[in-house]
Amino acid sequence: MVEKIPTREEALAILKEYNKSGSLLKHAYSVEGVMRYIARKRGEDEEKWGIVGLMHDLDYEQFPEQHCTKTKEILEGYSWPEEYIRAVVSHGWGICSDVKPESTMEKTLYAIDELTGLITANAMVRPSKSVMDMTVKSVKKKWKSPSFAAGVDREIIQKGAGMLGVSIEEIIEDTIMGMREVADSIGLKGNIEA
Repeated sequence: MVEKIPTREEALAILKEYNKSGSLLKHAYSVEGVMRYIARKRGEDEEKWGIVGLMHDLDYEQFPEQHCTKTKEILEGYSWPEEYIRAVVSHGWGICSDVKPESTMEKTLYAIDELTGLITANAMVRPSKSVMDMTVKSVKKKWKSPSFAAGVDREIIQKGAGMLGVSIEEIIEDTIMGMREVADSIGLKGNIEA
């Protein structure tokens, strides 16, 4: 079977076929935005990283009990490259997948997935309801409160940052910057005038 490099349009069509929830789509766009930002910063393939970020939770809405496993099956059905499929599946390492993140792209996805959730929750309690005026310091303050965004596994973020060899502050900064680029599509532009 010949692998086919997917376009963003093709990926988005598949994502929307399996996901109807606005919050899951916004999360996908958040992760995509951050992946694109970090890929650009590191001189990597922005399109590939973005598509991997966009698709990382493809199966979560319809097949939560088979998270990551079902995505592999779906994307293989579309003849997607093994590199893309492996990267998507690796973000669930230690939770619902035994595929350990190895490449920089995989480690980045692993580190920022949960972090986008923490930053989104932080934005929602800000007077501005925005990521546009968010600082690393404000995220770190919320980080220290275990009851805030309690579902966010801070250990995964720390482990991911460690695998990448970057500080928590740097990964938070990169995630904020990436989410700013897609603030309109994720509903976190808030009431900040550009």
